[in-house]
Amino acid sequence: MSGVAGANADPISSRTFAPLRNPTFRSIWLATQVSSLGWLMQTVAISWLMATISTSDLMVALVQASATLPAFILSVFTGAIVDNFSRRRVMFAGWCLMTAASAMLTACVALGLVDPWFILGFSFLIGCGIAVNDPAWQASVGDIVERRDVPAAVTLMSVGFNTVRTVGPALGGIVIASFGLLTAFAVTTLGYLAPQFAIWRWKWKVRSSPLPRESMATAIYDGVRFTAMSSEIKAATVRGTLFGLASIAILALLPLVVRDQLAGGPLAYGIMMGGFGTGAVFGGISNSMFRRIMSQERMIRLACVACAACCTALALTSSLAVAATALAVGGAGWVVAWSGLGVSVQLASPRWVVGRTLSIYYALTYGGIAAGSWVWGTVAQNYSLTVALEGSAGALLLVAATGVLLPLREHRESQPDPSGEYKAPAVAVELKPRSGPIVVKVDYLIAEKNVEAFLDLMRERRLVHSRVGARHWTLQRNLQEPMQWTETFHTPTWTDYLRLNHRLTEADKELDERVFQLHEGQLPPQIVLMIERPTSSARKPEQSAPYFSRH
Repeated sequence: MSGVAGANADPISSRTFAPLRNPTFRSIWLATQVSSLGWLMQTVAISWLMATISTSDLMVALVQASATLPAFILSVFTGAIVDNFSRRRVMFAGWCLMTAASAMLTACVALGLVDPWFILGFSFLIGCGIAVNDPAWQASVGDIVERRDVPAAVTLMSVGFNTVRTVGPALGGIVIASFGLLTAFAVTTLGYLAPQFAIWRWKWKVRSSPLPRESMATAIYDGVRFTAMSSEIKAATVRGTLFGLASIAILALLPLVVRDQLAGGPLAYGIMMGGFGTGAVFGGISNSMFRRIMSQERMIRLACVACAACCTALALTSSLAVAATALAVGGAGWVVAWSGLGVSVQLASPRWVVGRTLSIYYALTYGGIAAGSWVWGTVAQNYSLTVALEGSAGALLLVAATGVLLPLREHRESQPDPSGEYKAPAVAVELKPRSGPIVVKVDYLIAEKNVEAFLDLMRERRLVHSRVGARHWTLQRNLQEPMQWTETFHTPTWTDYLRLNHRLTEADKELDERVFQLHEGQLPPQIVLMIERPTSSARKPEQSAPYFSRH
């Protein structure tokens, strides 16, 4: 069976549930909700088990750290793996690791082997499985559904998790109280099998590259460089990190709000989480309507204001109804913000690098969330809960204001993916895939009246080529012949040069045509390829000279 995403340039779909018409996405999405529910139950069970066998507050706190730490350690590596290997197989491997770790934890509990360090170790392994699966699943969305449905798919993923999160901990508590810890662990392990079955059953087509896989170091370097050079991805990542740091106070301080301001217990906490989840669902369903009537930037600012209003209300109210209503507003803002930022990264990333850009985005945003939990918890402990919530509200308003400096662009309807196959130029020297470094030179003849326009276009060209692999890009002007300009850049190997050209999009090639139109020569600009060779006497005489090819 297969689910295929077409490569068209249709407008972005405003239909919230359109991705669920795709059987592949629907099957994996539903299975993921089942496993997420089990994971949340398991988190409650592990925390409760640790609290019962250890008197150390630190060990209890380390449960959360052990589950989230793999995302920080492995994100960049898993992103490179996702872009170099079958994303479907990477997803399957991640779920297998989670299932194996959960099964071993269940067996240890059944046998009475409940050492605190064993528990932390298995929790860490489960977190490793999540760190492997999540980037692959996020990156696969653009392969499974139509490009126009990517925003709705990302929103559904966010809504699904936030909905499950409202009932998962409560259900975990009920299962533990009624049937015991062993049952909770066993049910979770069985729940992890659902995504494995869905991934095994469904297949989807992915454009394959004729070039060999990148090395891990090169893949990581290219991913970081592309992210750093993409203004859209940088803006979304910075805004996401700041939003996570500021907004996490809503969830991190919610138990203290229930205990200290509302004088409530577990039931009140469940009602509050239900309010947050209800708002999250409403925000997700309304996302398509928001996209029709306002820009992406305005949606993010509105979401920040909604979360700031939630924090302010929680800081000032002692009414359960008011607090639950405020959390509904905050939940809607939470989903609108995260889905919008995630979509911005997805649509700005070509398929060849999307796993890496998403991994970097999530690593930094998770870092912001972790830092925010510590910051607002410290403020609440050293000052007061009210000060912490009001500080979070102020920080969220500042995050909304950062849109002036780092605005989110509207989603482009054009594809950011490579335009098609690239035919390697003929060369007069036998080259191996790792032969290099390769030097590329292009000579232009530019009239004085066109120099400013030429420089503007070459700034764009430098960004385009550097983003897809060019290094040491320079532009020189001939002092004896001022009309002659020379563009030069390097790639480490011959394969890297071919890979650079495979990554160029139609928009990039249109930029090349605009540059070439300014060329005054009778013939088009000639691309000269050369390979650097050292002048060591140990080399054979015929290898001491540079070789070149024109095409």
